[in-house]
Amino acid sequence: MGTNMISTRNFQGKRNLPWCVSTLCGLGFFTSMPGTVGSAAAFFVYAFFPVHWAALLAVIAGGVWASHRYSIETGRTDPPEVIIDEVAGTWIALWGFPPGYFLPALFLFRIIDILKPFPVNASEKLPGGWGIMADDIVGGVLVNLILTGVRWLYFQGGWETLF
Repeated sequence: MGTNMISTRNFQGKRNLPWCVSTLCGLGFFTSMPGTVGSAAAFFVYAFFPVHWAALLAVIAGGVWASHRYSIETGRTDPPEVIIDEVAGTWIALWGFPPGYFLPALFLFRIIDILKPFPVNASEKLPGGWGIMADDIVGGVLVNLILTGVRWLYFQGGWETLF
C-alpha cells in the first residue's frame, strides 16, 4: 500500500495527458469515493449538454489509452483515482432516455458498479486499459438494458403486449 501511494504521489507531479484524462484533471483525487464523483460529474454533463455518440466513443477510446498509460506509470492495475471509466459507464446508462430516467439510471449504475455482478466482474479481468474501462462499460449497458425493459413493460404497453 505504501509503495502505491509513493508512486501515485510521484506520478501526480507529472500531470501529463494520461493523468489528466484518466483522473479527469485530478477530480479522482478529491474524495475517498472517486467513482461516485466521476459518475456525478458525468451525470451533470449529460443532463445539461447533449452527448453525441462520437463523444462517447472518444471517451471510451481515450479512456482505454489514458487509463492504460496511467496504470503502467503508477504500477497499479486499477487505480481508484481513474474515473474516466465512470464517465463512459454513466453516459451509456443514461443513453437514449428522457430526463426522468436520469437519476434512476445514475443510482442503478452506482449500485452495479459497486456490487459488480456477472458479467461486470468478468469484464474487468481484461488486460490494461480495456479491463479498467470494460467493467463500467458493461455496467452501463446492463443498466440501460434494465431500464429499457422497465420502460417498455410499464410505460410503453409491454404488459399488454405480453398478456
